[in-house]
Amino acid sequence: METLEQIKARAEVAVAGAKIDIIINPGPSQQSSLLIDNEHAPAVARFLCDDPALRLDFCSNATGVDWLDRTVKKTVKVKKVIDGVEKEVDETQEEFFPGYLEAVYHLYSMAHKHGPLVIRMRTADRADGARLPSLTPVYRSAEFQEREIFDLYGIRFDGHPDLRRILMWDEFVDHPMRKDYREPDDYEYEPTPHDDVLQRAKQHYTARPQLDGAENITAQ
Repeated sequence: METLEQIKARAEVAVAGAKIDIIINPGPSQQSSLLIDNEHAPAVARFLCDDPALRLDFCSNATGVDWLDRTVKKTVKVKKVIDGVEKEVDETQEEFFPGYLEAVYHLYSMAHKHGPLVIRMRTADRADGARLPSLTPVYRSAEFQEREIFDLYGIRFDGHPDLRRILMWDEFVDHPMRKDYREPDDYEYEPTPHDDVLQRAKQHYTARPQLDGAENITAQ
């Protein structure tokens, strides 16, 4: 398969206006990926699927990622006047990065037996109703997986043919895979609460009234 640089260059030529960045993975897998701008992502996905040399025609997996707000500290060289002399010293600076959500897809070629190519899209923020375009019109196998991302992370996929919860029930509040999710301590709806779940549920049970003396008398 072509390198990420080659795929990026050809995709940007094939889809006018598309902006694609290479995201380096420094981990052991070194499985770097392509970050595609949301506006052109469906067209880029169609190019990856249909291009004769690539034919990345199968989406094996789609998942969500939650990135919280974070502050990164870095050391930079700055010039300062110390005792009347200009010197270059180390200074620690902080840079704030707002959080966002991602949808990540692993693409393979059944025709050419190569892959994976990892592509991703990012939301503008982590607000409720964050949106991304659906890739289900290109990859039919992404339908249930995008529904799972919607259910567990809260990303709404524009253009999805049947976007609804797939694991949690319709009345369920919040999205369990978000990093700031806090599970409720009221599990009275659970059919068979047990162990620590039962202990939390008991906090919501109505206290039983005390028995009066007559009811405590044992029959002779």
